[in-house]
Amino acid sequence: MDMGWITTLAAPHTAPVQISFASDGGSGTTLPDLSIEVDNLEEILDRAMTMGLTPEYGPVTEPWGVRRFYLRDPAGAVLNILSHHSR
Repeated sequence: MDMGWITTLAAPHTAPVQISFASDGGSGTTLPDLSIEVDNLEEILDRAMTMGLTPEYGPVTEPWGVRRFYLRDPAGAVLNILSHHSR
């Protein structure tokens, strides 16, 4: 996948492994330091909010098919927590 601001390379057929290289965060957001795909986005969001963390962006379903939100870790890194949205 190449959207101009993010390119994703994936292993063919055998393993759900991929790596992406981005120059922009998409949707006018900052470029995250790390993206983590999860199967249970809403549960992770609930747990983060229970811990007193407030998303810096989202949660939002993006036009390119992911639901995501940003958190900032204690060291200041921006984490993009995402799940592929079923259409």
